Amino acid sequence: MRRLMDIHGIALGDRPMLSYHDHNGARARPKLMQFLAQGRSVAYASEAGTPLIADPGYDLSKQASEEGYLVTSAPGPTAIATALTLAGLPTDKFLFAGFLPNSKSARISAIEALREVPATLVFYESPKRVAAMLVDCETVLGDRAAAVCRELTKKFEEVRRGSLSELAQSLKEKPVKGEIVVIIDRAGQSTVNASDLEADLRDALARMTVRDASEMVAGAHGLPRRKVYQLALGLDRDNEQETDG
Repeated sequence: MRRLMDIHGIALGDRPMLSYHDHNGARARPKLMQFLAQGRSVAYASEAGTPLIADPGYDLSKQASEEGYLVTSAPGPTAIATALTLAGLPTDKFLFAGFLPNSKSARISAIEALREVPATLVFYESPKRVAAMLVDCETVLGDRAAAVCRELTKKFEEVRRGSLSELAQSLKEKPVKGEIVVIIDRAGQSTVNASDLEADLRDALARMTVRDASEMVAGAHGLPRRKVYQLALGLDRDNEQETDG
């Protein structure tokens, strides 16, 4: 913030500048509210995109408005809108889901809750977790079209487009740094019926392992791998029982 003020020639003078983040918000808010009570103005700026969008400033804005103070915004760029314009995926409806959980089991549960949402899905993600996140999304959602956008509007801006499996492999081979937005296409309208799906699986199981067969058939029909894998396991057990009999 100080650097930004210097660039624009705005003298800080005797005005205090406070750091405000997730870890000190509860301690910093009373001081900021005290400034408002004294009739002073408080400006909040974020170094990570648009303030209050997946940002700790939400609690400050909420408390200030609840106590009757005027809260207004000077709109600026947001990584969400910028990524949507660059991803090449539908933008008429989208759901911003923020950051997914860190643990694999919780992340998969969160993705499963979004599987049938009829809108493009938008996430923020850490560069350390994004490859694993894409693998989990493919497992639950199927191999949908997606885009990984990083460092938007900055010097090292990059957009990678492809299927979830292609992007996961790309990130394993060439990891990225910086702030990341992941865009995933909405669920398609599958026309495959249960008998056709079972027939395709039986044919694949005659030539492949359960895992390979389920992956191939799920990809061919645009279905979640986990769902097809469970069906393949059941068919494989039936085949074994028939053989034993």
